[in-house]
Amino acid sequence: MSAPSLVRRLGDLDAQAYAAVARTPTSDAVDVALRKLSRAANHSKISFTVAAVLACRPGAPRLAAATGVGAVAVASVTANLLAKRLARRHRPARAEPGLFPRRYVGMPRSASFPSGHTASAVAFAVAVGKVVPAAAAPLGALAAVVGYSRVHTGVHYPGDVAGGAVLGVGSAALVLVAGRRIREGM
Repeated sequence: MSAPSLVRRLGDLDAQAYAAVARTPTSDAVDVALRKLSRAANHSKISFTVAAVLACRPGAPRLAAATGVGAVAVASVTANLLAKRLARRHRPARAEPGLFPRRYVGMPRSASFPSGHTASAVAFAVAVGKVVPAAAAPLGALAAVVGYSRVHTGVHYPGDVAGGAVLGVGSAALVLVAGRRIREGM
């Protein structure tokens, strides 16, 4: 299979997965909760709130807060100022407009790939989880739900979320390595 046909095939699968999520009925409570979560994740507000709480405690929690915020910064810049401008992927057309309007959030004007919400949430979860291991599972679960919420609310394809997650892991790794080198005196 050639590279262009593989890319086309992956795009088709991504669109089919998006359509399956878009057409699956869910309860009003789930729709409202995911819409609220998606909005709360705007501008990494959830991560910054958790970081503020962590920063109030000395030692590892404070280091985790700084590392997590650094990872969010790298992920956000990389996703929003570099990757989206290079990829230029169009946002999904909402399947059967009006089918589940209670689940929608406003359609962003930026490109769809990668999901910046997911990149930042995953970057924060991975970075904080490496410094404070007890936080890894809850923050990882939260990042996963944030990513899913972006598909559920109709603003991203699942592939955008997967790309954002990969970018988030890479951003966290970069910040963790840089932080370690700084603490060790290079």
